[in-house]
Amino acid sequence: MRKNLRVFGALLFFLALAAAPLFAQVTQQPTLTDARASLFRLSLIVGGAIIAIASAVGALCQAKAISSACEGISRNPASGPIIRLLVIFGLVLIETLVIYALLITIIILTIQWGKYA
Repeated sequence: MRKNLRVFGALLFFLALAAAPLFAQVTQQPTLTDARASLFRLSLIVGGAIIAIASAVGALCQAKAISSACEGISRNPASGPIIRLLVIFGLVLIETLVIYALLITIIILTIQWGKYA
C-alpha cells in the first residue's frame, strides 16, 4: 500500500509541476465574458478530472476484487458460488459509482455558465 501511495504522490507532484506555468501568467482585469470563459474552462478541467479519477480507481478496485475472488475460490472451491455472487454484486456497486461520476461530469459540462455568472 505504501508503494502505491508513493506512486500516487509522485503523480500528483508532477501534475502540479506541469501546471505551474499556468499560475505564472499575467492577466488583465477580467471582464464579465472573460470570467464566464474561465469558469467554462475550469468546468471542463474538473469534469475531465472527475471522470478520469473515477474510472481509474474503479478499474483498480474491480481488478482487486476479481483477484481476491479468484484466490478465495482456489483456496476453497466449495464456496465458489457464494463468492461469485458476492463478487458480481460488488462489481455492480463499483461500476455504479463510476456511472454516478459520469453523470456528475455530464451535469458539470452541460450547465450553461453564462446564465449564472
